[in-house]
Parts: sequence; C-alpha cells; structure tokens
Amino acid sequence: MTSPDEPFNTSSLRWSIAGLLFAATVINYVDRQTLSVLAPVITKQLHITDLAYARILQAFLIAYTVMYLVSGWLTDRWGTRRALAIFMAWWSVSNALHFFARSPFSLGAFRMLLGLGEPGNFMAANRAVSEWFPPRERALANGFVNAGAAVGATIAAPVIVVLAARYGWQWSFVFTGALALIWIPLWLVIFRRAAPSNTKLVRPKTPWKQLLTMQTTWALFLPRFFSDPVWWFYLFWLPKFLVEQQHLTMRQMGALAWLPYLTADVGSVVGGLVSGRLITRGWEPVRARRAVMIPSALAMPVSICVAFTNRSGWILVFVSLATFFHMMWRTNLATVTNDAYPIPVLGSISGILAFGNGLGAAIFTEIVGQMVTHFSYNSVFVLMGLLHPTALLAFLLLMPKASMVRKEA
Repeated sequence: MTSPDEPFNTSSLRWSIAGLLFAATVINYVDRQTLSVLAPVITKQLHITDLAYARILQAFLIAYTVMYLVSGWLTDRWGTRRALAIFMAWWSVSNALHFFARSPFSLGAFRMLLGLGEPGNFMAANRAVSEWFPPRERALANGFVNAGAAVGATIAAPVIVVLAARYGWQWSFVFTGALALIWIPLWLVIFRRAAPSNTKLVRPKTPWKQLLTMQTTWALFLPRFFSDPVWWFYLFWLPKFLVEQQHLTMRQMGALAWLPYLTADVGSVVGGLVSGRLITRGWEPVRARRAVMIPSALAMPVSICVAFTNRSGWILVFVSLATFFHMMWRTNLATVTNDAYPIPVLGSISGILAFGNGLGAAIFTEIVGQMVTHFSYNSVFVLMGLLHPTALLAFLLLMPKASMVRKEA
C-alpha cells in the first residue's frame, strides 16, 4: 500500500478513497429511495394522499436542508473520517426504523430522522475530494460521488421490489439500513491509513457572514436552488408516476425505473471527464466547468416532451436524457466549489450551498404536490424543463469573470 506520506497528487490510494465515497453514496441513495420505490404500496396501505405524501417528503427535506448547514460545520471540526462514519451510522439506523411506521405521522417522523443524517455524506465527500485530488481530477472524483447517487437509485428499484415481494415492505427498510455494517469498518480502517500528510484538521477562519457576502457564494447557491429540485422530483415521484399514471405494475416499474438513473450515472462520469480533459489542455478550471454546464442546462427542456406523449417507452427516453444532462451539469457545478474555496471552509460553504439545494427541493416538492393534485403531472414536467435554464442564467450573471483558482490552505 502506498505510504500516507506520499504527496496526495501522486498517491494511488486516493482512488481507494474515491471508491469508498462512491460506495457511501450508493448506500445513501438506496436508503433514500426505499420509500420512493415502495410509495405506491405504502401510500395505499396507510391511506396517504398525494398531498400527504408530499408533506412526508417535506419532513425529510426540511431536516435535510437544516442539517446541511450543521453537518458542514461538523465536518470541518470533526474531520472527514470521523464525520462520515457518524453520519452513515445515524442515517442507516433511521432508515431501519421505518419498519415501525404505521401511520402517515410515524412515517414522516422516521423520514425526518433520515433527513438529519443523510446530507453529511456529501459534506464529507466534498471535503475529501479537495483533500485528495488536484484540480484536473476533482470533477472526475465528484463525478464518481454523483455516480454513486445514480447507481444507488438505479439498483434500488429492482432490488427493493424483489425484497418487498418476498419479505414485505417493512423488512426492505431493515435490509437496506444494514448495508452500513459492511461499509463503516472499511472506511475507518482505510481512511486512518490514508490520511494525506499535507492535510491537517484546520479550524475554519472564514465566518459564515463573510462567506454569505461573497458574490461567488450566491452564484453557486441560486443555481442549486433552481436546478436540484429536478433531481429530487425524479427520485421521489417517478416510481409513483409510472405506477399510478402509466399503469405499470410494481414489477414492471422495478424492471424499468432504473434506466433514468443509469443515464444519470453516465452523465456524472462524462461531465467530469470532459471538464477534466479541458483543464489538461490548459483551460482555467471554472471556465472548463462552465463549458460543460451551458449545453447541459440548455438541453434540459427535453423533459417537456413528456407532457406530449402517453407512451411509456418515449417517456423513459425523455426522462433518461434529462437525468443524463442534469448530472453533467450538477457534477461541474459542485466542482466549482472545490475550485473556488480553500479546504478549511469547504464543509461550511458546502453546507450553505447545499442549503439552497434542500430549500429549493422543499419548496418545489410542495408545488409538485399541489400541481399533481389540482392539475396533472404534465404541468410538472414542463416546469422541470424550465428550471435549469433559469439556474444557468443566475450562474452566468453572478459568477465572477476573473479566474477562480482555489488557494491551498
């Protein structure tokens, strides 16, 4: 094994860390998607309406949004290794507790507990990427983290449908929550050996007030606010839409619903590779990220096509294209944070920016619930197609034009 004293930019061990971050994100999304996949069954058994389902999702999202700020702060103080292990243990136990849900209220309470733990995964992963990877590889590393989200969502549908059919929906939450028992020991052992010698646990010197007054912060906050709700919509509502509106059976949904998440997986990696290749050719990092983000955002209105077809095959094609381009966009938008801010404040700034993610998701989840109840899913797909161009406009107007190269702390 490579010595931890070897410089981080030449250590092959950093890709072991990337692999563990990928696996953590897979588990994070499998746990998160268990409810979404089983929503057609659970909402029927517990007599949950579309609006009540939206409120249950909001219980998760409100806790998730608030904890983005707290978990970023904790990550900066605890360090990546300790923080991620604690976050994983919390959200996994919370997921298993869904076994005891017997009413909309108890289901919402357990979703809130899950939401308290899950955002810490991304705060710790973002810090780890900056600790371990040089600029030319950061987008690819972030692409692997985002790919973990897509892989988790991809495998969740078929696996959870089978588990629920064989053991019941309650035990599906227990089985998915138990995945942490494998990951946490590996993480604690490998990251202890892997701690880079040039990265020390440095207390943040930049207060939140100063971070909030920076134009760059708002250039990243507002795009997260407008664009991330699209991903949440496909995570939380797509399985329900396919069963209730397209009249697929649970088995048919489980066999098909993974496709948009697979294309999201590909988009994560492709987005990271393209901007990384531009940097190796001499492009300034933020300029390279922007070159990928612009066409990705402009392609997102493809989801509007869903409103004009009733054929499940074409719907999956349009949604799969949307998730592909969303992840190309998201990977590079997230990596701008690594390029623009020093390591000691990455947890805090990531929490602030991710707060925009959760805030937008919470607001638009309520809007989606109202639109589905009073109008139709078609109107929602139109709305989802317009959010990325809005996010791109905010980014282009607010992002400083000067070169933004992160100064190592």
